[in-house]
Amino acid sequence: MNFSQITDELFIGTTPLMEDYHRLHDLGVRLVINMRWEHRLRPDKHTEPLSFLWLRTIDSPFFPIPMRALQRGAQAALETFCAGGRVYTHCAGGRHRGVAMGAAVLIAQGHSPHEAMEMIKARRWVADPYVFYIRSRILRFARQWEMI
Repeated sequence: MNFSQITDELFIGTTPLMEDYHRLHDLGVRLVINMRWEHRLRPDKHTEPLSFLWLRTIDSPFFPIPMRALQRGAQAALETFCAGGRVYTHCAGGRHRGVAMGAAVLIAQGHSPHEAMEMIKARRWVADPYVFYIRSRILRFARQWEMI
């Protein structure tokens, strides 16, 4: 599992395997947001299992990440934070979809979209929030989130 800690509460990375669940528990993660289309995570068998939110998306400029997915993930993350948990967002490589979700979470917490992208890029060198089709979704999410 390759991941980066963006804030005290938010991690972004690659797809965790079952053997990584113990590490996520140790980090205080309570919610894992899966942005992959084709890869459902296996259930967690810990006494207090991780919660999983599978928001199926494709990493392609031809299939933009649905705003509804970003909104669902951001709302679930805020609820997890309020309950004292941490959140792990991921996609296959931790570069685009997981990063877009991480940015949405930061925006929902009150950061500007530009701050969110800069924070992620500074802490996760492989992240590419500035690629045109991810950046446009982050900016659109920020505009829509303000109206909620």
